[in-house]
Amino acid sequence: MHRREFLQALALASMSGSLSAPVFAGNSSPLYRLPERKRVASLIHLTDCHAQLLPLHHREPSINIGVGESAGRPPHLTGEALLRYYGLRHGSRLAHAFTHLNFEELARRYGKMGGFAHLATLVKLIQSQRPGAILVDGGDSWQGSATALWTRGADMVAASKLLGVQVMTGHWEFTLGAERVMDLIQGDMRGSIDFIAHNVFTRDFADRVFPPFVIKEIAGMEVAIIGQAYPYTPIANPQHLIPDWTFGIHEQSLRETIAEVRRQGIAAIVLLSHNGVDVDLKLAGRIEGLTAILGGHTHDPLPKPIRVKNSGGETLVANGGSNGKFIGVLDIFARHGKTACDYSLMPVFSNLLEPDAAMTALVARIRQPFEESLARVLASTDDLLYRRGNFNGSFDEVILESLQQSQDAQIALSPGFRWGTTLLPGSDITVEDVMAQTAITYPGVTLRSLTGGEIKDALEDIADNLFNPDPYYRQGGDMVRTRGLTYTCKPHASIGQRIDDIRVNSNPVEAGKSYRVAGWASVKETNSPSAPVWESLQIYLRNRKTIRIDSVNTPKLL
Repeated sequence: MHRREFLQALALASMSGSLSAPVFAGNSSPLYRLPERKRVASLIHLTDCHAQLLPLHHREPSINIGVGESAGRPPHLTGEALLRYYGLRHGSRLAHAFTHLNFEELARRYGKMGGFAHLATLVKLIQSQRPGAILVDGGDSWQGSATALWTRGADMVAASKLLGVQVMTGHWEFTLGAERVMDLIQGDMRGSIDFIAHNVFTRDFADRVFPPFVIKEIAGMEVAIIGQAYPYTPIANPQHLIPDWTFGIHEQSLRETIAEVRRQGIAAIVLLSHNGVDVDLKLAGRIEGLTAILGGHTHDPLPKPIRVKNSGGETLVANGGSNGKFIGVLDIFARHGKTACDYSLMPVFSNLLEPDAAMTALVARIRQPFEESLARVLASTDDLLYRRGNFNGSFDEVILESLQQSQDAQIALSPGFRWGTTLLPGSDITVEDVMAQTAITYPGVTLRSLTGGEIKDALEDIADNLFNPDPYYRQGGDMVRTRGLTYTCKPHASIGQRIDDIRVNSNPVEAGKSYRVAGWASVKETNSPSAPVWESLQIYLRNRKTIRIDSVNTPKLL
């Protein structure tokens, strides 16, 4: 074992125990203590907070299947396998932060995570150890809550500015529409936050829409930060919201941008990415000249970064999880005359960090006009309600049953969204909780007639987006959630061969027969507006009063 690996293992071991004393600025607790370094330039990394301003519970997945070269490797490790790989102790704070194991018990023991007031305290604590460190945001910040939807992102821009974000890229931000995105960037964010993306171009003349990079002086070192927005935005989300922009991975554009930065004499180059871990790993192996990739999109918190060798040396790949549960710190420094780096990922335990007073006041002001509506209780739950993983979660079951009932449908489908908070058994379900699962700009409920053959084709297409062995062909999200319909899935099979034994109410689906299928969040533009999904979901919850989940509909995996 190399010295660096030994020190990383030692740091993880020191973090794997349970802490109980509150941690405030200046406290020397090992959970929030960074390695001592001199002459270091640091980037504080936040990603995929999904507009969650308050502390929350968020269960990590129990199923995260890797295929091809990704099989059995991070980030596709869950539960016991993840604990073994990283040497984390059962029942510890880190075991709770990184896995689904004993979730209810450990959530009650360790409390909620995240919250912008607590993030603000941790950012200041990090900056006290890393003077000059700047905060960067990997995107998915302006979507995921009622207040973000109702203020059209203004709440999150205000909170991000106070938090100290200086650079960001995007994905779900674009679902507010091109005009609103530019209004916020050129208005509220001007002079405070640089929005960068080398891979977004105009559809007519292929001009760049955003600056491809920025150069920041950090602790006396110049660091270039290149933005990589989510490459498949017009596929995973409605293209009509950004009709004049094109996206993509654009390797050649990235190479040219790196060369441009190098000509300015910048040695440290960081890609602020919203690709997802698997795409970042492939990209790191094909592109030389990047010091590190700070990733987002797939919500995979990596306890340790992954170092990828390429023709130019080595690139560090990190990912910062989601929902404000984690803050990462990238340290860049000189080693043997060359630029080197390391990354620390810190879980944000809200009861260990005193909330920042200024951020607490801002969040209160943001929420004040909506508090009465957000707090309205619709029902209570006897079971753990979550949505995260390759297939159905228990909150998906609630959404699906509400769709099936409201539309009198044989089958209900719900998108494989990764965002959404978790409710513990015994919790009230409020309007705010419903919106944390459904708050998007295209929430309309649909009812369509689909043949068995069309259903098969749709499932195969979605499965290929998730399980294609080439990461560049995985276009986002997890498997569509289903009710009234079961199937077997072979993730490692080839396209068109992954889905089999499709049944509706236990009866085999007939290719030529039509079925009534309810859904929501269609990416296709329609001239006939329909009711938003949260309306039928709220009606369903008020009628049920108490939620109990008999089972979670997971396909038979072969």
